[in-house]
Amino acid sequence: MKPNLKDKIAHLKKERNAIILAHYYQRPEIQDIADAVGDSYYLSKIAKDCSESTILFCGVKFMAESAKILSPHKTVLLPVFDAGCPMADMICKKDVLDLKKDHPNAKVICYINSSAEVKSVSDICCTSSNAINIIRNLPEKKIIFIPDKNLGEYVQSQVQDKEIILWNGFCITHHKVRLGEIKKVKSLHTDIKVLCHGECEKEIRHASDFVGSTGDIIKFATENNNKKFLIVTEEGILHQLKIKNPEKQFYFPGEGMTCINMKKTSLKNVYDSLLNLNYKIELDKNLRLKAYDALINMHTLGGR
Repeated sequence: MKPNLKDKIAHLKKERNAIILAHYYQRPEIQDIADAVGDSYYLSKIAKDCSESTILFCGVKFMAESAKILSPHKTVLLPVFDAGCPMADMICKKDVLDLKKDHPNAKVICYINSSAEVKSVSDICCTSSNAINIIRNLPEKKIIFIPDKNLGEYVQSQVQDKEIILWNGFCITHHKVRLGEIKKVKSLHTDIKVLCHGECEKEIRHASDFVGSTGDIIKFATENNNKKFLIVTEEGILHQLKIKNPEKQFYFPGEGMTCINMKKTSLKNVYDSLLNLNYKIELDKNLRLKAYDALINMHTLGGR
């Protein structure tokens, strides 16, 4: 019997001394072959601490860049070179420098969904799972939060003793959800709990029973006794939700929520990446060192 693609990937992974990391939003078949599946913070910890010499990151570019920043001596591969993040492209280094000039005493907190260049001029990186904790524990009272306005607004609602200056960035997948879609599902299932991501708009967050990161959403759905949940984040999360909760029912608003970039990676892409060692993430040393400080500060202050 000829080896199938998954067998070939397993063989190459061993040969390359590689670890495969996959975000919750990846296709189910990609999550199934990964050594670790998780949210941005969890995967960045794995990338920082793993012993393998090669990291193959099934996600988008900023995630692979972060892995390279944290593990500069390792080979970091992104199977699909143009798997990007529109939100990360909504702010550039010059924008951050202008904000710092306008608010010289503010601490710059940069959402991990950003380029290495933006991280290099930020003080601390954060994810949706630790942003509140990091900002709450900072001595500074004035914070520049970039680039996600929706998550920044949510953090501000939870940390009201700080002044948070926002940038007008957003996730196109979470931003398009409409309140009417939430109300429609709730009218059909009166016993449903609504769990949404912090990247959603304010009216969606206010209509939800829980707001959190992808990892937080999975944890809540798993530990809560309710049997029905409306999940307001990218639909790739369903795979892990069903694995952990086969007896529960999960719904999504409208026609579902799909991140096109997260769905670009296929098993063939993973195989080709391991075979040809492409596409390698390469970063300028000075840029990498500056961005490293922001990421390592996140791990020091993140508290989880």
